Amino acid sequence: MVVYKHMFMMLNIAKGIGTATATGILGYAVWSREGTVLNASWTTNFEPSVRWEHNWDRRDPESLVKPLKSNSSEKETKNRENELEKQRPTATRHLLLIRHGQYNLDGKEDSERYLTKLGKKQADYCGKRLKEADIEYTKLISSTMTRAVETAAIIHKHLPQLTWEKEPNLCEGAPIPPEPPIGHWKPEQFQFFQDGPRIETAFRKLFHRAEVEQKKDSYEIVVCHANVIRYFVCRALQFPPEAWLRISLDHASITWVTIRPSGRVSIRRLGDSGFIPAKEVTAS
Repeated sequence: MVVYKHMFMMLNIAKGIGTATATGILGYAVWSREGTVLNASWTTNFEPSVRWEHNWDRRDPESLVKPLKSNSSEKETKNRENELEKQRPTATRHLLLIRHGQYNLDGKEDSERYLTKLGKKQADYCGKRLKEADIEYTKLISSTMTRAVETAAIIHKHLPQLTWEKEPNLCEGAPIPPEPPIGHWKPEQFQFFQDGPRIETAFRKLFHRAEVEQKKDSYEIVVCHANVIRYFVCRALQFPPEAWLRISLDHASITWVTIRPSGRVSIRRLGDSGFIPAKEVTAS
């Protein structure tokens, strides 16, 4: 066994300044190489408070191929490895979640909750930003609510080549009772039982690793609502879903979620609204 040692220093990033300062904690990290596996010493005996669920989307190849018996032959083992290889995705999926622009809060019905003049400008800024990124987007999906449809329509003007799908399960709602509770926000209790399953259905439809047949990375633009996006983020990162209300998102902001072929999920943007002039940024 070959052992590698590496000196490290713990760094603390100063919030809001972007400078690193040493905490003064020095130590040695030890890696051991056994065969082709390289393990970091500080992880070998570490017990995480919550383990990552690798089969969160029920598409882990290990769960799709029949397991081997204890007395399996070498041929059966090799056949299973070949089957596993056939089930492994190779492409990465990117979901760009867009919150709609500012809308008329005085509206009682959905049709009356249309974008304000500022909301239309915010959507236009977002569309320009998406186009300037020069990404080969796959498609555009939106909620069927007025403010989301209007936002998607403005974005679509910048990316007219995209097919546009409308998904009613993406409509705004109350996904799950938040923790801690918020005193000033008290939806009817039945809303959670009504909206929760619908929003969860939207999550399961959108969030999963790529199909095996998908060979190129995909970039889907999804225009929907703050509660829905916040819940999606918590679910995708396997954070407690009840934490969704602790996140704030600006109007027409971009939240970028990446799903790797392995099923690993990461956030590249969260509520990014830096492309909107500061005086035109709103959240409510």
